[in-house]
Amino acid sequence: MPTRRAELDHIGAFHFRVEISGVNAGHFKRVSGLSGEIEVIEFQDGDDLVLRKRPGPARFGDITLEKGYIATDDLFNWWRATRDGQYDRRDISVILNDNAGNEIRRWNLYGCWPRKWETGPLEGGSSEVFYENVTFVVEDLQIA
Repeated sequence: MPTRRAELDHIGAFHFRVEISGVNAGHFKRVSGLSGEIEVIEFQDGDDLVLRKRPGPARFGDITLEKGYIATDDLFNWWRATRDGQYDRRDISVILNDNAGNEIRRWNLYGCWPRKWETGPLEGGSSEVFYENVTFVVEDLQIA
């Protein structure tokens, strides 16, 4: 029976951490929205019958961080300061680790600020963890 090499195994999406401004930001249940897109500029020259296309500016999707609520209001306070006109752009890193905890991939998100804050539902009789979600605007994204 052939032996499968470990480097061919898929990487689990469950072993990651988040840093905000270089500091471990706690434990998050989910990170979603890591994305980039390049706009398409369409043009046509004079009597050219073909619509030409070229790359335009890049845009990056908003990311959402979801975590179980703990007795700290750091993310809410950052959102509230932004609401009050005192926005503070920070850099966020999402780091994917292997099973031994070694860094495999790092997405560095630059110029981020919170645009949306929300909590999960409050429901009597539920046994689920209460959580909060914060959605951040991303100005630039690099893979390190």
